[in-house]
Amino acid sequence: MRNDHVTLRSTAVFDLLAPRTPAVPVQVELRYDTRDPYAVVAAFRTGRAGWVEWVFARDLLADGLISDAGEGDVRIRPATDDPEVVIIELSSPSGHAMFEASAQELADFLDRTYDVAVPGNEHLWVNVDEALTQLISNDLT
Repeated sequence: MRNDHVTLRSTAVFDLLAPRTPAVPVQVELRYDTRDPYAVVAAFRTGRAGWVEWVFARDLLADGLISDAGEGDVRIRPATDDPEVVIIELSSPSGHAMFEASAQELADFLDRTYDVAVPGNEHLWVNVDEALTQLISNDLT
């Protein structure tokens, strides 16, 4: 396990899509943290002080740049009519949202994460003892 923790942040604007209305720009912060090396976080600005965070697999984001990816709450795919755009769909019990994002911005963010943790070597960043301690302490509360 590596001891030198790294967090990457990148800001972007995704377009929220809705039927029969113009797209609404939404500020998004993308984060990658080596304490959870298999995941990325997309934090969506919901108002002056509000944020909604979605955590999903880094591999899902990478796969979604190339073809349809995801079977659950997060689905990502290239736009059918524009190779420079990626569609991100988020579903939860409280609703569904569809966004358009720049494929290049997402690819650049992923490249930065790969510079920190090469795909296939994420396990070098995982502290199994710490993870087990957290799981056990959460189960007892």
